[in-house]
Amino acid sequence: MSDLQIYGAAPSRTFRTLWMAEELGLAYTHHPVNARGGTRTPEFLALNPNGHVPVIKDGTLVLCESMAINLYLARKHGKGLWPDNLADEGRVYQWTFWAVNEVEGLLIEVLLNRLLLAPDKRDEAAAARAIEKMQKPLAVLESALATSDYLLGPAFTVADLNVASVLSWARVGKVDLSAYAKVTAWLRQCFGRPASRKVAEMARS
Repeated sequence: MSDLQIYGAAPSRTFRTLWMAEELGLAYTHHPVNARGGTRTPEFLALNPNGHVPVIKDGTLVLCESMAINLYLARKHGKGLWPDNLADEGRVYQWTFWAVNEVEGLLIEVLLNRLLLAPDKRDEAAAARAIEKMQKPLAVLESALATSDYLLGPAFTVADLNVASVLSWARVGKVDLSAYAKVTAWLRQCFGRPASRKVAEMARS
């Protein structure tokens, strides 16, 4: 058994952590805990009393919260995904928090009303309002990608992985991003990476 243990099913926020582990070429053991039931067992709650995935065990360290996990793994293992200067470290944190604060909640609203709630509970108008609110942050991201292939410059980093992993829900929720050519091209590059494709296959199986 490898030192790194990853808990959580791939079709959840655990996707982000699995993608990071694959990008870094880490040996890991995957425990596909289902968020709909497996997170309420005494064994899992001993790892994360919040009852959410993902969680990792890395040696003696137990860590939850998908973005914190990704930042930790990228900084620990480097391999080009973590920047080599303080200014870009700040930009990594900026984009990571931006994805969570500006986009993720809106995408969850879309997913709830287009997929996750029972059909009689869904509200397409609520989904449409969330998508309308999403236009401003999408325009911000489009502008940030106007002069470089990736968020920190010419190379893919943890900043790209974290933001793209949140925006992966746009595809699931059938959010039209065609008005944002730079964002669309950037997402195609991010999701076309072998590590991302491997985890996407895990999520479909």
